[in-house]
Amino acid sequence: MDHATPIIRNLRARGVVVPMKRPLATGGGTVAKVPLALVDIEIDHGIVGSAYVFCYTPLALGPVVQLIGNIGEALRGAHLAPATLFDGQQARFRLLGLQGLAMMAASAIDMAAWDALAKARGVSLCRLLGAAPMPLPAYNSKGLGLIGMEGAPDEARDLVGEGFTAIKLRLGYRNAAADVAVARAVRDAVGDGIRIMTDYNQCLDPAEAEIRIRALAGAGLGLDWVEEPVRFDDYAGCARLRAKAALPIQIGENCWGVHDMQKALAAGASDLFMPDAGKIGGVTGWMRAAGLAEPRGLPLSSHLYPEYSVHLLAATPTRHWLEYVDWAEPVLKSPLPVVDGHATAPDIPGAGIEWNEAAVSRYAA
Repeated sequence: MDHATPIIRNLRARGVVVPMKRPLATGGGTVAKVPLALVDIEIDHGIVGSAYVFCYTPLALGPVVQLIGNIGEALRGAHLAPATLFDGQQARFRLLGLQGLAMMAASAIDMAAWDALAKARGVSLCRLLGAAPMPLPAYNSKGLGLIGMEGAPDEARDLVGEGFTAIKLRLGYRNAAADVAVARAVRDAVGDGIRIMTDYNQCLDPAEAEIRIRALAGAGLGLDWVEEPVRFDDYAGCARLRAKAALPIQIGENCWGVHDMQKALAAGASDLFMPDAGKIGGVTGWMRAAGLAEPRGLPLSSHLYPEYSVHLLAATPTRHWLEYVDWAEPVLKSPLPVVDGHATAPDIPGAGIEWNEAAVSRYAA
């Protein structure tokens, strides 16, 4: 037995619901508050690894926190070997399926385990993964929900004014003409030098998606991609759209683990891919996703979790864009800074997550 490997002494899970500075209306629903399950894994010498997982709706927060705690009971006394622990979760949930809330819990635990291991080794997470911190292009995804022609131009200028050279625009208005009108208003507001990504949040059927993508491409707005135009697991539908679309198709945030990702890749469902650390399997799942992307030359961007994703993208050969949101910022001591449109992983032990305990208490669920 390797006694140099740290031992998990305790695991704590807590729930918070934090306010959003800009409630986000999308084609898939409105997010007005941010339910986060916080995880802390304590190992030898009082070292604590921390992570969070976004639960999308407060209805799921309690069950996710409870599930993380239940898993934690089984992990006490285990060696801190994150990939081995994650594979253990796959075995534990084989009959139920490591998807949905189970995958979110396993991903959160995995991220906290990697954070603890990096702290135990005295290196940043990206260095533990074999990479060096580097400036990564980031786009501001904190706003531009379905707020219409009246609000979108000003909000777009505000998002750029926060130090970004790229922004995300949610679409899914009443018809293609309305989508094009809002996208054109945003382009006129920010100018040609700003990158614009668009996102339908799965709200279209394939036939309507084809109409809207054709309209957007024909408008000559210089859009970087069209994200999730149809249901996330309609890989065949995405592939048909991709074959006809004059704009790149981006999917991936809703794939549960690398096996879902493999199905999408086998179908030729997208030009670009963006795993979500809370759904793909934390750090372990992300690195396996990066391994699938690299031989295909598939550009990999992140979805949410910028504090972790900035490390993961640094270790990803086909790294593309970092999605930046500030949703966890209210409970963090040190938010991830963005300078000149780029974010760099903090070169301190771990991922750089430390809780603002007063805020955690204030927003406790």
